[in-house]
Amino acid sequence: MKVPPSFSTHFIVDAIRVGYLQGRNMREIVHGLSFTLGRGEIGCLLGPSGCGKTTVLRAIAGFESLIDGRIVLGGRELSRPGRTAPPETRQVGVVFQDYALFPHLSVWDNIGFGLRKLTSNERKARVDKLLSLVGLSEHARQFPHELSGGQQQRVALARALAPQPDLLLLDEPFSNLDVELRERLAMEVRDILRELGTTAILVTHDQHEAFAIADHIGVMRDGVIVQWDTAYNLYHRPGDRFVADFIGQGVFMPGTIDLPNQQVNIELGSLPLWQGIDACTTEKYQPQVDVLLRADDVIHDDASPMQAEVVRKAFRGAEFLYTLKLEGGQQLLALVPSHHDHAIGEKIGIRLGADHVVTFPAQA
Repeated sequence: MKVPPSFSTHFIVDAIRVGYLQGRNMREIVHGLSFTLGRGEIGCLLGPSGCGKTTVLRAIAGFESLIDGRIVLGGRELSRPGRTAPPETRQVGVVFQDYALFPHLSVWDNIGFGLRKLTSNERKARVDKLLSLVGLSEHARQFPHELSGGQQQRVALARALAPQPDLLLLDEPFSNLDVELRERLAMEVRDILRELGTTAILVTHDQHEAFAIADHIGVMRDGVIVQWDTAYNLYHRPGDRFVADFIGQGVFMPGTIDLPNQQVNIELGSLPLWQGIDACTTEKYQPQVDVLLRADDVIHDDASPMQAEVVRKAFRGAEFLYTLKLEGGQQLLALVPSHHDHAIGEKIGIRLGADHVVTFPAQA
């Protein structure tokens, strides 16, 4: 069966290792990292500072050489040990964290800067189309310092897209913007990339940006991708404790596996286990586990006999994030509609509402 172009493998990062010389020694930053993207898909490398995500981005852009592995784009090998195609020949665009706009050029001229090989009519048509796409047609003759941060980011995006790259790299592109604008602009950028069919990779430490823009997300730790998956699976089916702890908000509660009844018992009650014991399935069966409970797994219910004390609360507009303490001292989180405004020290009824039960072997 012929695979549709939109799902064909377009970009391959194959077991790459990247490092830096420190004196006579090589300090390896990225250790055998791999992932693929189909044409028009958006990927994201997500992780804490120092995990190696920016180093991967620099290697893809051609700014770093490989110790091992290869990078392939559209069937063209861009990097392998001993050979790194120059950045200007890669057909890879980059949107930098600080935008890197030319302050002495207008918005129009910034976008058209890399289109000098086109005729004047082709260049005008291309720049005008991108200005319209990013919603800046009325600002074409303004200069970068006359624009807001969000507008400058749109100019940087349009300039990177102008040469019609085979791959677009976004290096923490929203980090200089306020929190509300970040997520909104991330969704706008996603719509623009979708309309153009551009394959892209975002690097960020902000999971909300990653969730808003990416089809596939690679959670990184210490130079490797711990889990490459959809946002939904990373949140509801984390592959290990690091991913479970890094993504979303939640707590681990001690539990005991009841294997004959395919359930796990915790202080709040019993939860069913589907398809065996989820992340706890090993050759050596271990009955004592830690159960991941997200804030949306705990439901506020005045009729419930299970009571918990409010020890902290954070107002988030439509909802409160409550930190609750159970009778046995265990703390957990709950998202509650904001018209349920309970005082610190007050006890409220709660019940379990978990659809996905994720367990890990208990830690000492």
